[in-house]
Amino acid sequence: IMIAAASFAAPFSPSFGWLIAIRIIQAIGSSALFPAGMGIIRKSIRENQAQALGVLSIFSSVSAALGPSIGGFLTHYWDWQAIFLVNFPFILAAFFLGLFILPKDRRDSSRKVTIDYIGILLFAFSILSLLLFLLSWESGVNWVELLVSLVFIFVFYKFERKQSQPFINVLSLKENLNMSFVYVQFILVNVIFYSIFFGVPLYLQNVRHFDSKTTGLIMLSIAGFGIIVSPLAGRWIDKRGSKPALIAGTSCMIAGSLLLLTINGSSSAAWIFFSLSVLGLSNGFNNLGLQTALYTFVPPAETGTASGLFMTSRYIGTIFSSSLLGILFGKHFSTSHFHVMAIICVIIGILIMLLTIRMPQLQKQSQ
Repeated sequence: IMIAAASFAAPFSPSFGWLIAIRIIQAIGSSALFPAGMGIIRKSIRENQAQALGVLSIFSSVSAALGPSIGGFLTHYWDWQAIFLVNFPFILAAFFLGLFILPKDRRDSSRKVTIDYIGILLFAFSILSLLLFLLSWESGVNWVELLVSLVFIFVFYKFERKQSQPFINVLSLKENLNMSFVYVQFILVNVIFYSIFFGVPLYLQNVRHFDSKTTGLIMLSIAGFGIIVSPLAGRWIDKRGSKPALIAGTSCMIAGSLLLLTINGSSSAAWIFFSLSVLGLSNGFNNLGLQTALYTFVPPAETGTASGLFMTSRYIGTIFSSSLLGILFGKHFSTSHFHVMAIICVIIGILIMLLTIRMPQLQKQSQ
């Protein structure tokens, strides 16, 4: 309902400030979907959970592949308002499917649940101040914002550890290091993914002067191969656990980042497409592998909170990548800057591989 209301109101925004406020409402509504969906899967699907997560991953990859292209088409032939109005057929379909298809919740009246409003506010201020610090890298590091962020994080940690029902169980993060390392790993995976997802189009259009159509077709390789791999990765994870798939995904990520170093001013569109396809393969393995690994380390009762933190890790990785691109491409676009981005991705990929190797061998998801 919140997404529908925001999508309806956004095209009538009288100013940019109003549009941002409406987008915040839309973000609150959409942020509830992923944790709720993961909770339903954990409760309703006892066997072959990785395959179920793989289906969701396919839809997520399709959205990533087609969303920007459809959005560009709508804004070109209509206007920006269309990217909100086009949501309504999907919103209606999701509403009726949720109403009549999804299983009903069984309420546990024996368990009294309280909402940690102060913890939520402290967490929000901690993340906001951290993101502002990261975004400042483009123009120069703002140490005051870093200090403010560290103060909020410290106060948040001290407050949450004393709560009987904390918003985020910080003691669990400290005690369950395997879970915490999954969040760190997902941040790093998304630094690479979004650096490439945002950086390659900038390079192709500003340095190689490819048109938007060619650039869009090339970028489909990342999401497209992720769609192909996701169901295969789901079956593999159900049989062997998450670690082998994560090793394969990280290997593809390192190999794909190395292939970016071969791209220069004379590289053909076909070769660029091939190089990005290897990175697309890694996306299918890593996203699904880290999700299933997380839920292996997390008790079922904490699925909702864990899923929310998992998505927060993605957004933090996105902001890190934006900061990286701002530093590299803020003033100049060149092949050498593009290669520096690739080298940084290789280094991060090696760090991800080390985290994957240290991960304990996980049980099969069907057990």
